[in-house]
Amino acid sequence: MFIYNVKINGSKTFKYFFAVIVVLVIIIVGIVTFKVFHGANNSFEKSSCTPQNPISKLTTQNYASVLKAVHENIDDYVGNKISFSGYVYRVKDLKDNQFVLARDMLISSDFQSVIVGFLCECKDKLEFADYTWVEITGEIIKGDYHGDMPIVKITEIKKINKPNEEFVYPPDESYIPTSGII
Repeated sequence: MFIYNVKINGSKTFKYFFAVIVVLVIIIVGIVTFKVFHGANNSFEKSSCTPQNPISKLTTQNYASVLKAVHENIDDYVGNKISFSGYVYRVKDLKDNQFVLARDMLISSDFQSVIVGFLCECKDKLEFADYTWVEITGEIIKGDYHGDMPIVKITEIKKINKPNEEFVYPPDESYIPTSGII
């Protein structure tokens, strides 16, 4: 039987333990700092909600997600060109050359819907009547309508037939329709 006598020097052990802790803290602070600054550099990239093509085409599947993303981050989307369809919807306090290119968004399983859309602006007064279906191509600009608002400045507009898929769907599962709340 062997007996080992181990003598531990308390002050040296504490110094080594303290040095290891300091090195670990420095490494963690370095990693966190790198991630913060690296993440800040990536925050200027465009959101993945819209394709990075020269002209982004909105569909019934991505319409509400893009609409939500653009309204929440207007500055990130200024200058983007988009193309989509909807019907002309006018509100009383809009200018003669402005209208909402609207879609009906289903908010419940019993086909209740709300009108959603982008505020659009033409060079001249719009010749299409309310509820006329049109397809537009335009550029997103930052405007003012009861606060900051993305506006689609129309470069092309044409009349189309009412599509088979006229409804759009909420952006995600966390959407809470305000019109249903009493």
